[in-house]
Amino acid sequence: MPSAGHHNRGTLRVHVALVYLFLYGPIAVLVGLSFNASGLPTAWTGFSTHWYGELLHNEALLKSARNTIIVASASTLIATVLGTLLALGLDRLRRSPVLEAVVFAPMIIPDIVLAIALLSFFTAIRMTLGLHSIIIAHAVFNIALVCAIVRTRLSHFDHTMIEASIDLGASEATTFQRIVLPSIFPGILAGALVAFTLSVDEFIIAYVTHGPSSITFPIHIYSMIQVGVTPEINAVATIALGVSFTLILLSQRLNRGTP
Repeated sequence: MPSAGHHNRGTLRVHVALVYLFLYGPIAVLVGLSFNASGLPTAWTGFSTHWYGELLHNEALLKSARNTIIVASASTLIATVLGTLLALGLDRLRRSPVLEAVVFAPMIIPDIVLAIALLSFFTAIRMTLGLHSIIIAHAVFNIALVCAIVRTRLSHFDHTMIEASIDLGASEATTFQRIVLPSIFPGILAGALVAFTLSVDEFIIAYVTHGPSSITFPIHIYSMIQVGVTPEINAVATIALGVSFTLILLSQRLNRGTP
């Protein structure tokens, strides 16, 4: 006779499976329909990769993808440098709940609130909107994100190694280059990958702060679904899903464990 504990574990597995089905079932359907041979968005008529080939001939889509890569790369570079420096600076200070709340506020503020605030700021300083405004906007919340990930890595760092290095005659620059940086680099790279992923996927802030000629990939997808969902949109979404999933897995692997 099975024990009560075994029965409870079986029930828990069923519940977990149902939750995963609820979360990822629609995504699995979208991926499957991206290989649909017909132009019907929901009726399966056969397997085909035709719609992936169609993407290569969509100039507007390719341009928006290039804009997104530019924005994501530039904002990730800015956020990685400033976020890492911010994490190193906070690590030297005594922990303050107020200071940490101020630093990490952009991560928890609703996107629409942050977007309106940034647009108001750009308007107040009379800055034109374009790719540069989206880059600045994305860097704002990505700095806090990179800082949080690097600080997690720093929490496992043995700070006595710095003291030992300086006692042995190494300068602070040499100590940082040969001791600190190699130890926290996986966290820096993980933060950069997460920042790049969020920048690629981000829609609300980009939509509010973009200019007329700076359409990003998510904004273009939004304009496409206004006339209905097609297998071409499913194919685009599948590619974006694959890229995001791969980068998130890689960042998790890099930031796993202690140095």
